Amino acid sequence: MMAGTSARTGSVGGVRDIGDATFEQDVLQADRPVVVDFWAPWCGPCHAVSGLLEKLAAEHEGKAEFVKVNVDDNFATASRYDVLALPTTILFEGGEPRATVMGARPRSDFERAFADWL
Repeated sequence: MMAGTSARTGSVGGVRDIGDATFEQDVLQADRPVVVDFWAPWCGPCHAVSGLLEKLAAEHEGKAEFVKVNVDDNFATASRYDVLALPTTILFEGGEPRATVMGARPRSDFERAFADWL
């Protein structure tokens, strides 16, 4: 496996796995908002947020993209956006981070933070 690629690929519940190699194209150049879930396989709270984001992705299909970045495999992107705690979820629009939710928060926190875009 090349450096910067994710061991997990594909899509789960409408949330695609991406990595350093495609972050610019998939997120920064996207024509709609993109919710990025920075996570790690060993992070228990990350798994709780994952299910919540899969539900939001299904409910907001067509309004925003939802992707996941495994920070263990894609350190450059996590470092670029100062992801120091997991999970960290950042909504990007127009190539810029617009809203952030840190930690395993209730659904209402995600809905409130991302309300202007979803």
